[in-house]
Amino acid sequence: MAKFRINNNRKGGIVQSYTSSFSTLYRLVDLTCITVIYFALMYVQSIQIGPDAIAMLFLAITSFLLLAEAADLYRSWRLESTTLLIRHALICWVITSFIVGTFAYFAPSFVLHNETNFFIWLFSTGPALAIWRVAFRELLFWQRKKGFNTRSAIVIGATQSGYNLAHQILNNEQLGIRFKGIYDDRTEDRLPFEFTNQIAGKINDAIELAKRNEVDFIYIALPMSAEKRIMQILNMCSDTTCTVSIIPNFFIYNLLNARWQTLGSIQTLSVFDTPFQGANNVLKRLEDIVFSMGILSLIAIPMLFIALAVKLTSKGPAIFKQKRYGLDGKQIMVYKFRSMKTMDNGPDVKQATKDDDRFTPIGSFLRRTSLDELPQFINVLQGRMSIVGPRPHAIAHNEQYRQLIEGYMLRHKVRPGITGWAQVNGFRGETETVNKMVKRVEYDLDYIHRWSVWLDVKIILATVFKGFINKNAY
Repeated sequence: MAKFRINNNRKGGIVQSYTSSFSTLYRLVDLTCITVIYFALMYVQSIQIGPDAIAMLFLAITSFLLLAEAADLYRSWRLESTTLLIRHALICWVITSFIVGTFAYFAPSFVLHNETNFFIWLFSTGPALAIWRVAFRELLFWQRKKGFNTRSAIVIGATQSGYNLAHQILNNEQLGIRFKGIYDDRTEDRLPFEFTNQIAGKINDAIELAKRNEVDFIYIALPMSAEKRIMQILNMCSDTTCTVSIIPNFFIYNLLNARWQTLGSIQTLSVFDTPFQGANNVLKRLEDIVFSMGILSLIAIPMLFIALAVKLTSKGPAIFKQKRYGLDGKQIMVYKFRSMKTMDNGPDVKQATKDDDRFTPIGSFLRRTSLDELPQFINVLQGRMSIVGPRPHAIAHNEQYRQLIEGYMLRHKVRPGITGWAQVNGFRGETETVNKMVKRVEYDLDYIHRWSVWLDVKIILATVFKGFINKNAY
C-alpha cells in the first residue's frame, strides 16, 4: 500500500553554535538583576531579610534559570537578533512571575512584606533583564563596526548548502563574521550556474590562508558521498589552528530533533528523537503541573455542573474513558465528558460528523465549545498528557492512519496534548479525507521540531482566543 508522505522540511539557514566566553557573564548579570532589585526593595521598605524572603528569591532564580536554559537564552549572541533576545528574556521572566505568583498565592507569608512591593519587583525585573541586553548588544555592535570582536570564515565546496551558509553570514551582520569566499577545485564549466564567477580560489588556496592565520572558521560543504576528499581536507586543516566544521548534506531532511550522541567511543546521530530530555523534560512537566493546577482550580465548579447536566440529560456515566496512544505509543486512558449515546472503544471507532445522531442532547454543544475536553486536565496532572502537544486519536484511527501516512507514529515521541499546533491552525475535528490528516500530522511534527516554552504559550493563547469554539469542532 502506497503511503502519503509528510512534507515537513525545516527551512532556514544552517546554524552553527559557537562557544561563548560571555555565557557565564550573561547568567551572572541576570542573577544580579533579579537579586539586586529584590533586596533593594527590601532595603527601601526596611524589610528584614529572613528565610521566607530567601526561599522566594531562590524559587525565582531557579525557575528563571531553568526556563532560560530551555529557551537557549545564553547561546552565542552572534546567532540572535536583539528582538529575539529581548522577547525570550521577557517570556522567561513572565513565566517565572506566574510560577512565583502561584506559589505566593498559596503561601502568602513568603510575599515581600506587602503585595505592592511584590508586584513592583515582578514588573520591574523584566524590563531590567531586557535593558541590559540592549545596552550590551549595542556595545558589541559598536565594537564590531570598529573592527573588534570579529571573525573571518570561508566555505570549501561550491554546493547549495555552502551557498546557503554564505548567504546567512552575509545577511546577518550581528554574527560579527567576515565572509572571505567559497573555494572549490572544480573548473568553471563543472560548477552549478549560480556559482559561476563566485569562486575565490582552489582548496589549496584556502588551506594556505588558514596556515597564515588569515581565517578563523572553515566550513566544509562537500557532499557526504565525497568521504575520501573530506578526510584529505581535514588532514590538511589539522596543520592549522582554524575551527573546522562540516555542513552535513544528509539525504534525509525530515530529522526529528536530531542530535549527536556518544555510545561508548562511537558517535551516533539520532534521526528521530524527542525535544524533551534533561532540563527540557523537567521544564515541560513543571509547565504542565503549574498550568493544569491553576486551570483546575478555576474550572472545578463548572465541571461539576457539566457532569450533572450530562447525567440528567442522558443515560450513562458522566465521564467517558477511551484508550489512546500516549508517549512512545503506549496506551493511556483519556477522560472526556460523555457527549454521545454510544461509547466506542474498540477496533472500529466512527468519527463524529456534523449533526451526528449519536450526540446526547447537550453533546453537540459540549464538543462545539470543547467543554468535553476539560477532564483531560486531570490526565495532565497524572502525567499521561500535556496541555500542549499532538491531539491523541482513538487507537482504531491510529492503526488506520499509520498504514496510510509515512511518519505518522513520530507524533508520539512527545506526550499528547489537550490543544496543539495543528488545532490552532484550523486542523481539528473530522478528518474525512486522508489529506486532512496528513496536514494535521505535518503541524504535529513541526511542533516537535520547533518546541519552545514560547511556542507553548503562543498555542495556549491562540486556543483561549480562537480555539475553543471552531466551525470544525463537532
